[in-house]
Amino acid sequence: MRIGELSKRTDAPVRMLRYYEEQELIHSERLPNGYRDYEDYTVDRVRQIRGLLDVGLPTRIIKQILPCLNSPRTIHMPYVTPDMIATLEDERDRMAEKIECLTRNHRAINDYLDAVSHEVRTVRAAGDSARPTGQP
Repeated sequence: MRIGELSKRTDAPVRMLRYYEEQELIHSERLPNGYRDYEDYTVDRVRQIRGLLDVGLPTRIIKQILPCLNSPRTIHMPYVTPDMIATLEDERDRMAEKIECLTRNHRAINDYLDAVSHEVRTVRAAGDSARPTGQP
């Protein structure tokens, strides 16, 4: 498939796909006319990459673990080095910190929305009770 179709199927911008290829995260064959041609499995690979990026893994780490990804959302580790384990543990801990921060921010926004919603309901209720009966 060409890069435009891969972009549509993965919802990844063409520019991002070119970057993934530049970083050796995905691969394509070149057609005689110079166009990139991707295998069907690249759709799953791009989704895996985007998922790993979404949780905060940098492309340098993703590049290391991609050879271990045999199917979508499954990580197989046929070989493990102490450096890889240490790096992944550091990344896991960093993600845990981000999750804690996001959870605190989520709670703060919920508390704010609850307070604002309560205030709006109170003001509306006060306005409704001030209207004479039978008037809109």
